[in-house]
Amino acid sequence: MFKQIICVLTNTLLLISCTNKTKTQENKTIHSIAEQFNVSIHDDAARSLIDSNASFEILATGFKWSEGPLWVPDLQALIFSDVPTNKIYKWSEQDSLSIYLEYAGHTGERNKESERGSNGLFLFKENKLLLCQHGDRRIALLDAEINQAKPRFITIADSYDNKRFNSPNDLDVDIDGNIYFTDPPYGQPGTKTAEIGVNGVFKVGPSGKVSILIDSLNRPNGIALSLDSKTLYVNQSDKENPFLYSYEIAADGTLKNGKILFDFRPFTAQYKGLPDGLKIHKNGNIFATGPGGVYIISPVGKHLATIETGKRTANCAFDSDQTYLYTTTTDMLLRVRLK
Repeated sequence: MFKQIICVLTNTLLLISCTNKTKTQENKTIHSIAEQFNVSIHDDAARSLIDSNASFEILATGFKWSEGPLWVPDLQALIFSDVPTNKIYKWSEQDSLSIYLEYAGHTGERNKESERGSNGLFLFKENKLLLCQHGDRRIALLDAEINQAKPRFITIADSYDNKRFNSPNDLDVDIDGNIYFTDPPYGQPGTKTAEIGVNGVFKVGPSGKVSILIDSLNRPNGIALSLDSKTLYVNQSDKENPFLYSYEIAADGTLKNGKILFDFRPFTAQYKGLPDGLKIHKNGNIFATGPGGVYIISPVGKHLATIETGKRTANCAFDSDQTYLYTTTTDMLLRVRLK
């Protein structure tokens, strides 16, 4: 009996030792990864936004392709898509990581393991969640309270000219309730354009009318409106033309004077990734994901700084007071402190 007790104690101590060793190894790995992150200042104007020695935090790992981060004030949490797992996750200081919603972009029990989940997310009027859904190929509204998410959706738009969208990717909404979104083919088999025939930028008006704004971009991806809703920014994830575009929004709602605001080509040979999601800071500067991280770009296209993650970075989001920038960086959720 004494030998059995000694054996149990020995095995327990070994298990504790191995567990502690594993956690220590994980912590060391995370720390070594975090040490690779850096802030590169290119213009002194960036120093009012972020320190060159800003602190980075790895908040969660293990995702397949994290996307569409959105801060939800009522939850005091960030929610974000993991596109290939068809899930939306939630992260908060209080509860850490949890699953917020399953069947997020491809509904129906048969699609539980679908690789075409949700992508861009937006908090709409009356605290409702808008989603870009790859599998269901639509812009949808979550038909549930924000704090009691269930996979029930109302279709806002799923076609143009009676032709289904490819796979809506990212979206923004102006002060009048117009929804602007991109529709590249990334959710389609072989990433080939579906029956709609174009990779477009579209607008859904408050009445539900869908209009096409841009049909000339090969891979429109991230999209954002200026603070006054007078300029539309579109990031293009095209290897040959990795540009951030800007367009003036005319009084009749059409776009004019489109131009390349920022050229990512000098960076694509050095770093992993292409232009993807973007957000507008409260001072009007653009935080645009691109090769190797997040680029801070002025409204006139000046490169102010780069938040270097060294990895493909899909999108970013601010918290309510813009103390932090959150980034969905391939398999990680990161956070960097701003000023």
